[in-house]
Amino acid sequence: MKLPKAKSLNAEKYVAGLSLFKQKFARIKLSANESALGPSPKAVKEYIKVSKNFKRYPDSDGTFLRKVIAKKFNLDVNRIILGNGSDQVFELICKGFLNKNDEVVISQYSFIIYRIYSKLNFAKIVYAKENNFTCSVNNILSCVTRKTKVVFIANPNNPTGTYISKNEILRLRKKLRSDILLVVDDAYFEYMNFKDYENGLKLFSKFKNVLITRTFSKIYGLAGLRVGWAYSSKDIIKALYKIKPPFNVSRPALFAASVAIKDTSWLNKEIHHVRKWSKKFYEFFKSLNIHTNRTSVNFLLINFNRIKKNSKQVFFALAKKGILLRQMEVYSIKNSLRVTIGNNKENLKLISELKKILNV
Repeated sequence: MKLPKAKSLNAEKYVAGLSLFKQKFARIKLSANESALGPSPKAVKEYIKVSKNFKRYPDSDGTFLRKVIAKKFNLDVNRIILGNGSDQVFELICKGFLNKNDEVVISQYSFIIYRIYSKLNFAKIVYAKENNFTCSVNNILSCVTRKTKVVFIANPNNPTGTYISKNEILRLRKKLRSDILLVVDDAYFEYMNFKDYENGLKLFSKFKNVLITRTFSKIYGLAGLRVGWAYSSKDIIKALYKIKPPFNVSRPALFAASVAIKDTSWLNKEIHHVRKWSKKFYEFFKSLNIHTNRTSVNFLLINFNRIKKNSKQVFFALAKKGILLRQMEVYSIKNSLRVTIGNNKENLKLISELKKILNV
């Protein structure tokens, strides 16, 4: 008897940061770059209020939230599209702009979802080598061919925590052909604290061939609600609307996000907390001879080549204590883990347990 058979797809499955270890929920989850302090209490209150009536469909275009976003960042509301997380925006880009055998250029250690959606749309992935885990504009440009259709760049980058300067990313857009879509992922921009950095929205809001994505999953603490958005030219946004599913963002998510984005005091509290602990973690790992890059985002990539224990040993030892970090094999980054900055209690527990594991 013949049964239905799915088409063959040459793409990895996205593996999320673990919440479970040996079927037990982790007490401390530092594996998914989630907010350290959680969502704004005002956003939680709004969510609870809206949750009393689930029978109504959401506004399919999320008009109210788009207006709030447009007002906050001084944008054209008609050039904003919402996604079920920014992941869905990447999916729409690949569906709307890639044909079979088109080429997509991504940095060597960039967010894995770019290549997954590109492959699902039968595009060829071209990897640009990084310099010391930092995106190289020269190497990206050297990968471009007549078949290149899209270039994805996260700035700052996940999972490395590194970034490229304002001048470099502007040079990238200038040197690329005008018909190549540059996608700039601003997922972690709020945490950045370097003078030579500038976010994609400020740099490219007037460009017709750049799309900038943002998310409510990180600094706003709404990862479980799945809300993201993008800004680009009217033509590009119009093309994405043609394939956007209806009602792709739920009513509670729309309302909670609308409140969260206005709560600047809570946002600043999260930024202050992350920047403080980013410095503390950097110095702590350095004192243990664990290599990492200096960053100001809410995670660090740590390498164990200089010490006796390897990343797997450290990962499982911490997991047994209920602390989950992110393994890096899926990114082909050897002997490394990614650690998310948690709240004070979680961070201190990580430090304490890591010292015990390494006998220091």
